[in-house]
Amino acid sequence: MEKDILIINSADNVAIALKPLRKGSRLNCGNHGITVLDDIQTGHKIALRNINKGESIIKYAFPIGQATSDIRAGSHVHIHNMRTGLAGLLDYAYKKADIPPLPKKHATFMGYKRKNGKVGIRNEIWIINTVGCVNRVAERLAMEANKLFHSRTDGIYTFVHPYGCSQLGDDLENTRKILAGLVNHPNAAGVLVLGLGCENNNIPSFRKYLMSSDTLYDRERIRYLSLQETEDDIETGLSLIGELVEYASGFIRRPCPVSSLIVGLKCGGSDAFSGITANPLVGAVSDIIIQHGGSAILTEVPEMFGAETILMNRCVNENIFAKMVNLVNNFKKYFMSHNQPVYENPSPGNKDGGITTLEEKSLGCVYKGGTGPVVDVLDYGEQVITNGLNILNGPGNDIVSVTNLAASGAQLILFTTGRGTPLGAPVPTVKISSNTALYKKKPHWIDFNAGAMLDGKTINDLAEELFELVLKIASGEIATRNEENGYREIAIFKDGVIL
Repeated sequence: MEKDILIINSADNVAIALKPLRKGSRLNCGNHGITVLDDIQTGHKIALRNINKGESIIKYAFPIGQATSDIRAGSHVHIHNMRTGLAGLLDYAYKKADIPPLPKKHATFMGYKRKNGKVGIRNEIWIINTVGCVNRVAERLAMEANKLFHSRTDGIYTFVHPYGCSQLGDDLENTRKILAGLVNHPNAAGVLVLGLGCENNNIPSFRKYLMSSDTLYDRERIRYLSLQETEDDIETGLSLIGELVEYASGFIRRPCPVSSLIVGLKCGGSDAFSGITANPLVGAVSDIIIQHGGSAILTEVPEMFGAETILMNRCVNENIFAKMVNLVNNFKKYFMSHNQPVYENPSPGNKDGGITTLEEKSLGCVYKGGTGPVVDVLDYGEQVITNGLNILNGPGNDIVSVTNLAASGAQLILFTTGRGTPLGAPVPTVKISSNTALYKKKPHWIDFNAGAMLDGKTINDLAEELFELVLKIASGEIATRNEENGYREIAIFKDGVIL
């Protein structure tokens, strides 16, 4: 018999509607029944008992806000009768969680071993622009190069952006760090750095961000072209890309340990089921990857507000805990410096899907990080250097987040969604639907259906299925929907003055 509601935890005083509930219908809630007092759409909350004004609304066994009026059992619980409980800056105490070690596993995939020790899951040529002025030239170069060198690589791509000129301070620094992270990405066997010549982020200044300990490797895989210094943009650019294609053709797929995988974790266009199906599923896969010695990156700092202590208490030591506290409070200060409340979230789409407060969204979001210890906290644009779960500074915006994850070293991204999005990162972006209806409606966007959990499949079985899919994508056996559609985009965090 199809269930009408889902009670996530026995401590909860609200449940989730699994289908539209009609006013006047009767629900069986364990040892008692309740009458539905309002029409309630799928994914929205229903009160399981009477809740007094000012009392906490409990979901996931945690408070997700307070009642703004008396709420009768059977009533719809949403923005009309509850509010956030979040405030501004907080003091935190380190209460290290007792995390049992996970058994170690050893699996492999077929990847490209680079000469600097990193592993790529694609053998592509990337054109990275130092400035937005050269976007159209870069697109033409990519189009012509794909015609000329068809099938000799996994493709030649460029990622247009409007940055690199008229920027100052942190904005310019962020642009350089993110673009440098993309230039150094192991999915790119070779890179053409394309500049104009007069921009703030000109090639000579940008090269300082690309210096590594292996200068020979850098010289082999990176070419530079400043358009103001060449007579024929396209001819010169194609010649340089030809050199990179020749270099890239020397790589073949070889068995690589999963310990060389770095997976980005992201959610966007969430609904009320994201924190019940897709995000916990991604968390389970994150745990599996870390069991194999690999790494996962969790970002979207504003979507940790209200659930941050769960992550703080999983930090491996007090130094990492202190970095996590600074990460959260500094992002709150960023909101406050713009006279914005720290709880200015969820989005209109989230609310339409049944998510009411930021605490509710955050508790669902942090499930993507699995259950393992937090080994490091990274600033925006920093690279993963410690295997395990890393927390990365950055906003929740989808395009900014996936760019941030790729620039920090993620070879692929697990992206959960309850409402759907065609967005793709520069790297394979695995879209995971929180509900079966979305999976059926948007098969050209969605790669995996976590909604099967509501249809009877266990999280453990689905985690093994998704992990196997990750290995097949990493091995090049399967392309993600964003790759098939050619959807690859970047955006860089900006907070300052444009000249």
